[in-house]
Amino acid sequence: MTRFQKALGILLSLCFFTILTIVPEPVFTGKNVYRHLPLYRFLEKKSREIDQYGDQKTYEAIASENGKYLRQKAKEEQTSISEKEKKKNSKSKKKQKTKKQKTKKTEKKNTSRETISTAVPDPAIDLSPDLLADYDYLLGQFYIVDSNTETNPVQLNAQDFLKQDFKISKDTDTPQILIYHSHSQETFADSREGEEADTIVGVGDYLTQLLAENYGYQVVHLKEQFDMAGGELDRSAAYDYARDYLEPYLQENPDIQVIIDLHRDGVPEDRHLVTEINGKPTAQILFYNGLSYTTAKGSLEYLPNPYIQQNLAFSFQLEYQTAQYYPGFYRGIYLAGYRYNLHLRPRSILLEAGAQTNTVQEVKNAMEPFAYILNKVLQG
Repeated sequence: MTRFQKALGILLSLCFFTILTIVPEPVFTGKNVYRHLPLYRFLEKKSREIDQYGDQKTYEAIASENGKYLRQKAKEEQTSISEKEKKKNSKSKKKQKTKKQKTKKTEKKNTSRETISTAVPDPAIDLSPDLLADYDYLLGQFYIVDSNTETNPVQLNAQDFLKQDFKISKDTDTPQILIYHSHSQETFADSREGEEADTIVGVGDYLTQLLAENYGYQVVHLKEQFDMAGGELDRSAAYDYARDYLEPYLQENPDIQVIIDLHRDGVPEDRHLVTEINGKPTAQILFYNGLSYTTAKGSLEYLPNPYIQQNLAFSFQLEYQTAQYYPGFYRGIYLAGYRYNLHLRPRSILLEAGAQTNTVQEVKNAMEPFAYILNKVLQG
């Protein structure tokens, strides 16, 4: 290149820079013309790198701060969640504790209801020996005498009754207690027709279960229908039919020591024989004794009963225990003129549990306290 060409190049460059100074962004391009120069592009590139570097630092700084912020928020949220969980767990534990306490209270309440008898006898009447020795007091507190018979202080002697020992051993595999029903068709206020469980026989099933499972006795429950003749209800000869069946049965089972003829009473429709025992509505009970003696005929020789005194003592001891533990449970001991098959064993009783105006459940509830007092007498 000649000197002239070099000078011309310099001159033209100066002119170009002069034009660029005066018109930085020519209107005909709409773009930055500086980018046509290598130097400008070099400086622009460096500037971008510096900006990018600065942006990266700023981003990292922001990210770092954001990280701290997010970690802090996460920590706070975690703490908040933990606190909420603690509170929730605390509430849950309190609820569970309260529930457990309620459950324990309920269990305690239920246990108290299921516990037969209170810890200490609480008789409603005075059972002191001196008063029991008073015939009129004894008669008035314990007995109901049918108008067709009569008794006397010699026959009803509380001191003699309480001396008698009716204890039996449970160490046997043979039947000890016999339950039957002279009147098997007796039903209750809410009995379902055709349902044996709702009759006096169903009540006998429950008594059998209590004596066997709760108290360990060998019990047999006879369900023969002694009050049915040819498919029809006939109670006129029920005791005769029952005796004809029981006498050979007892010969075959000589270890049976207790016989219970389980009935329900018949009362006016407006009378409800119920009390409350252990929180349950419970039908009241009545013991029945036959004296084989009527005021019209005197001693009934054709109805011999060698066990009258033993059975009077047995029913009195049952009533005596009832008077201590369940004062509102017993109605008394009914004394009637005939025999009612109570001559078969020394520990024979006829038990009237509730009446036709009681519910099935009320009468079944009555078997629980009765089983309890029966066990007390049989254990001496």
